[in-house]
Amino acid sequence: MLPTRTLPLLYAIILLDVVVGAVVGPVLPDFVRGLREPQLWLSVGTGLFLGVQLFSSPLLGRLSDGYGRRPIFILSAVGTLLANALLLPVRAGLYFVNRISDGLTNGMYAAARSAITDVSAPDRLFRNLGMEGAIISLGFVLGPMAAGLLLTVLQVPPEQQARYVVRLAVALAGLNVLLSGWLPETHRQRNNVRGAELRTELGQAVNPLTLWARLQAKNASNPGIRRIVLTQVALTLSTGYYFYFVAFVSLGPLQLDARSISYLFMYFGGLSIALNYGFYTYLADRLNQRRAIVWLAALGTPVLLGYGLVGTSKAAFYTLVTLDCFTLSLIQGLLEGRLARHTTDADRGEIFGLNQAFQALASFATALVFGGLSVVDLRLPWAWFAACLAMVAWLAARRERTILTP
Repeated sequence: MLPTRTLPLLYAIILLDVVVGAVVGPVLPDFVRGLREPQLWLSVGTGLFLGVQLFSSPLLGRLSDGYGRRPIFILSAVGTLLANALLLPVRAGLYFVNRISDGLTNGMYAAARSAITDVSAPDRLFRNLGMEGAIISLGFVLGPMAAGLLLTVLQVPPEQQARYVVRLAVALAGLNVLLSGWLPETHRQRNNVRGAELRTELGQAVNPLTLWARLQAKNASNPGIRRIVLTQVALTLSTGYYFYFVAFVSLGPLQLDARSISYLFMYFGGLSIALNYGFYTYLADRLNQRRAIVWLAALGTPVLLGYGLVGTSKAAFYTLVTLDCFTLSLIQGLLEGRLARHTTDADRGEIFGLNQAFQALASFATALVFGGLSVVDLRLPWAWFAACLAMVAWLAARRERTILTP
């Protein structure tokens, strides 16, 4: 019998991890502002952070199946602490090193979703994974909120803001190391992984064709996994705009400073929390989840197009942010819940790791695309994001056999 603190502690660790990442978001432009085409270099950093998860996610997921979830949480928390310490000198080179090192251990979300599934009764699975989505949204609120309060209360001058915020991130990352050490183990069916198996896993993870073959094999024994993963890939391509937001609102027509960006994420995240909590507590289990994904994606597509057309109007921008929270921001938890129902105790970490690897590949690809498009015109990436979200609706609306043939 697991201690009653297990699920709340899991949520707390996830929350702090997101807060640490979100708190530095408003000051990241400071690291590349002196470079030519800074929006491109922000995108490159995002691509590095997400791209390394292509091999770290399935590797950490496989390790969590073999040795337990708790060691992966501890490893990831320590990695995040060290990665943020690298940002203390505000230099472009260290920003890129941070993106790579932090991305290596950010694959812990495969272990996190596996751990939540480990401790969830079948009738609570959608609710608990949906709550994870709300927790992540809360992190996107608390991170910028903490940064904004720090900069406002201490009246930090603009040239010192990045250093103060990074120090806060390091302190919070240290707290997460302590929480991870307190986490009970949730996975009891161990199958120790040998070094040769890990090398094989790593070799498979960096080869997209091998990843596809593994997905095909999983789908052959458990039909439906492929369609869910492909739909999530399309969603990840569209939600690349989360990483583009900072570049767009700071370097584009809106010209928001670090404090204004903090307020934006506070509003975005706060509304997402309320909506995710209500949706996954009272509605998600009662809906046809596949049809809900279709409608939410279809309604969210024009919202993404609209972001590129707001110009300097903050009122129009905040209106679109509100509509965003009511549509595509609700999709992620539905897909994760559907995928969780296709896992078992023996392969849960592997499947979530495989799924996150595909997401990392998609995130890396979309970062390259929106980085290149932003050099031409800062509005162009929104057309890309909208097209990808339309693909989510199309994939979710079709049957598994009509998507791709083995």
